[in-house]
Amino acid sequence: MRLNQYIASPVRLSRLALTFAVSMVVSACSSWPLMNSLPSVAGDKVLGLVTPYRMEIVQGNVLTKELVSRVKTGMTRVQVRDMLGSPLLTDIFHDNRWDYVFTIRRQGAQPQRRHVVAWFEEEKLKSIEVPADLPTENEFVTAINTRKDGGVLPKLELSEAERKALPVPAKQAVPTPESLGPQRSYPPLEPRQ
Repeated sequence: MRLNQYIASPVRLSRLALTFAVSMVVSACSSWPLMNSLPSVAGDKVLGLVTPYRMEIVQGNVLTKELVSRVKTGMTRVQVRDMLGSPLLTDIFHDNRWDYVFTIRRQGAQPQRRHVVAWFEEEKLKSIEVPADLPTENEFVTAINTRKDGGVLPKLELSEAERKALPVPAKQAVPTPESLGPQRSYPPLEPRQ
């Protein structure tokens, strides 16, 4: 049978067209411009029907106002690395510059991007460029929180008054060998000579 006869059959041609259409629709889902252009916010639906899953992507070091405020000019590279972590970008052609870039895309929260630059002169920190929108720790946690209830966090520690109000634990008797039951005697592991 020749190829023209195989393709020319109406049933086979419709099956081929249907298979091609389905494969195009399925493969287009991952590169659909509508899905990629939308911000990752709760309630995004494709065609008003389906909310696609978006993988959480976190890159870089989380830097907050409290953390950056502890870094002072004159610190060594090692001290800055201990405070802020390893920089995401270092360039051998610009060894006096460290770039701390942080990005997060999380389903149900607005995407975030922060860029902090540390400038060194020799081995000492000369200056640090901090964006104006750098959040505090509480602001950062609030921004990435995707819990629907708005979240009252559970109490994790008792106050001193609550500790004193607790009952004193009863002293437990130390078990004696007799209270554990009869002791077994095992034969020696080596034969007697």
